Amino acid sequence: MSGGVYGGDEVGALVFDIGSFSVRAGYAGEDCPKADFPTTVGLLAAEEGGGLELEGEKEKKGKIFHIDTNALHVPRDGAEVMSPLKNGMIEDWECFRAILDHTYSKHVKSEPNLHPVLMSEAPWNTRAKREKLTELMFEQYNIPAFFLCKTAVLTAFANGRSTGLVLDSGATHTTAIPVHDGYVLQQGIVKSPLAGDFISMQCRELFQEMAIDIIPPYMIAAKEPVREGAPPNWKKKEKLPQVSKSWHNYMCNEVIQDFQASVLQVSDSPYDEQVAAQMPTVHYEMPNGYNTDYGAERLRIPEGLFDPSNVKGLSGNTMLGVGHVVTTSIGMCDIDIRPGLYGSVIVTGGNTLLQGFTDRLNRELSQKTPPPFFPCRACD
Repeated sequence: MSGGVYGGDEVGALVFDIGSFSVRAGYAGEDCPKADFPTTVGLLAAEEGGGLELEGEKEKKGKIFHIDTNALHVPRDGAEVMSPLKNGMIEDWECFRAILDHTYSKHVKSEPNLHPVLMSEAPWNTRAKREKLTELMFEQYNIPAFFLCKTAVLTAFANGRSTGLVLDSGATHTTAIPVHDGYVLQQGIVKSPLAGDFISMQCRELFQEMAIDIIPPYMIAAKEPVREGAPPNWKKKEKLPQVSKSWHNYMCNEVIQDFQASVLQVSDSPYDEQVAAQMPTVHYEMPNGYNTDYGAERLRIPEGLFDPSNVKGLSGNTMLGVGHVVTTSIGMCDIDIRPGLYGSVIVTGGNTLLQGFTDRLNRELSQKTPPPFFPCRACD
């Protein structure tokens, strides 16, 4: 399917959506992206004399970047992991260029100068970074046309709305962004650090309490089936390279993220220990073979997104739960447009895929907001 008409010719415009967790890129008008891989990149100092460039490798100025899931999962001596983004904005331009090069060469498999580009950006992106990105795309990639659009506006348009409140709960932060007539209302943006990384941290603490070791698959040579709750019986791979701490932690986080997607669920109402204890348990097996049932903890961990006061070690006064983020954001906007925002709350981002997330948010907002309140829409 083509991306429209440019200069009288039919062209396939490319869309780049680069988030804190993953990079998504593909042709405009198609149902799904051609590329979807982690934003995190493996970094290795290049050895003298170079060598053959393998798939997923990009060499720049004495550095080798390992990009995409397969290249990133190979254990290597001293390879660090890094992200080109900080706070949703591009920080490391060299690494960002390596990601673009990889996307064009391995996924799009076409010359950059043949395709106009639409790229998403954080609503709080600075003018200097926008100018630098535009300069990079035109001068380095020689693209015919370029458009930068705020992520929240794209989310609203994808749901057929030009006005709405976009709640984006991703890896590094949860943000409420009011959009009116296709424009972001900057004064109404509210951010909270309670997001995917926070949930991962809570899962780590749970595993420590339960004395469960997180063993990533790269370390496991073989494993034997064991009874529920019994110590795992596995064999470690021999001659493993000396991997860096950052790379090992990244691989551990992947195990935790799989646990989150398989086990966690958001409670319908504020967390109650007795109610949670009666909920059905979910069985989960770790990569090393250890397996057990999870009950109340699968509701307790995501509760921190909605009620930070429930989380030990956090002063609940300073951080806003998801419901408060939405109501605070709408409260900072003009009173005349508040009904339109309350009537069109759109949720997007990885955390919103947690089972029960939208139901709980609907329940909280309907209690806090004046009628008429329309249920949230999930952005796929």
